[in-house]
Amino acid sequence: MIENSPEVFASALPLRHALDHKYTRGAALVLSGEEFSTGASRLAALSALRIGAGLVSLAGSEAALRIHGAHVTSVMLKPAPTLEAWQALIAEPRLKALCLGPGAGVNRATRAFVFAALAAGPAVVLDADALRAIADHTVRFARLVRALPRPVMLTPHEGEFAALFRDLSGPREARALAAAKAIGAIVILKGHESLIAAPDGRTAVNRNAPPTLATAGSGDVLAGILTGLLAQGMPGFEAACAAVWLHGEAGKLCGPRPIADDLCAALARLPDFATLLPPKG
Repeated sequence: MIENSPEVFASALPLRHALDHKYTRGAALVLSGEEFSTGASRLAALSALRIGAGLVSLAGSEAALRIHGAHVTSVMLKPAPTLEAWQALIAEPRLKALCLGPGAGVNRATRAFVFAALAAGPAVVLDADALRAIADHTVRFARLVRALPRPVMLTPHEGEFAALFRDLSGPREARALAAAKAIGAIVILKGHESLIAAPDGRTAVNRNAPPTLATAGSGDVLAGILTGLLAQGMPGFEAACAAVWLHGEAGKLCGPRPIADDLCAALARLPDFATLLPPKG
């Protein structure tokens, strides 16, 4: 187990280039919740954009998108009222990362959207309701994940972890690593010291997060940061370590009583990624 810091991930951070355009910066798609559950997915989408993805869209029902339309201008809106419409959207070859779960609902439709996402081309981040939606289908889920060449990321807190990995017990470190190996995905077990575990055995503990991150929507911001970094081409383990550390640093910028909106806005005040690189020579 290593301690998470920029030394772990800085060399993989996406840097700006003069010839970049929005698609070279990476396109991401976030599944929206329904009409009265849109806030979580909106936080994730805005965070993906704030962390540097070139283009981020929210996909959902027309009723949900009308709510989003009253709140966002830089995030695109894509109707996806059915599984077939979702499958058509995620088949876009320029799309690099998908985020499912924040506010999505624990139901059969969310589960179907998750399995469709795994059959598409982009990296996949699963958070919140998406994790609970697949909790009774982990054998099928693991089979699909192991067949994929791209990162699949799970971001559970302790309650979601327990629902998803009911047979695992013992110390947090051992459980996180066992889960990553069992499912074939990178696991971020969230907490006051979040753990990052990869199926290949790499593990890291993160200790820079302030207690002010314990606020509703904070996890949705983390899922968005992770999605945005994956959209920009970061490898899975490095993206997970970077997302958790940057999330903590953003929390430090928010003052003593932040809400998740403050945390999302603070991402714009993080240092240029180039400044996190170790000095040459």
